[in-house]
Amino acid sequence: MLLDASDSQLVLVDYQARLMPAIFEGPQVLANGVRLARMAKALRVPVWGTEQNPEKLGPNPPELRDLCQKTLSKMHFGAVSDGLGDWLRPPARQASGNARSLPRHLQKPVAPAAPERQTVVVAGCEAHVCLLQTALELIEQEFDVWVVTDACSSRTERNRDAAFDRLAGAGAELVTTEMVAFEWLRTADHPAFREIQALIR
Repeated sequence: MLLDASDSQLVLVDYQARLMPAIFEGPQVLANGVRLARMAKALRVPVWGTEQNPEKLGPNPPELRDLCQKTLSKMHFGAVSDGLGDWLRPPARQASGNARSLPRHLQKPVAPAAPERQTVVVAGCEAHVCLLQTALELIEQEFDVWVVTDACSSRTERNRDAAFDRLAGAGAELVTTEMVAFEWLRTADHPAFREIQALIR
């Protein structure tokens, strides 16, 4: 199974100012997170961010935060517990007015809901805490979860790798930034090919 840009959403977890200096391979991980967000924007994939206790850990860097449609401030380690699932799967629209009291032929048709994007591409820190718990919650919510390994890390390599093992065992797909890029594109004829290619060089 390949990633499909039209069915994808991107979640960037806790690349925060006070956390990143302690993260194993932090600068490379952050650079890949920003690359993912830029690729998603170019391909019209929704981008969401999260920040764990931002008063203590600071915000995500502006270059990443500015690429997100919204950023969720959270206290739970798993972002779904603080409302991320509602952003990824908005509730269906309810009919407004007194539609029930009108005969069916006079009722306004309910606008169809936007097609649901079932695939969530996730990256961030720390891999064994907030990223892991968010990804596992998304799997419980029946999303298809793809974890971008070179855009994730922890303070130690061992914790990062343990998270990847556990996520793979739970059914998440493990991918890299370049895998995401080329699967979202699918063809060198894609109008955004050169833009995406420049981001990954």
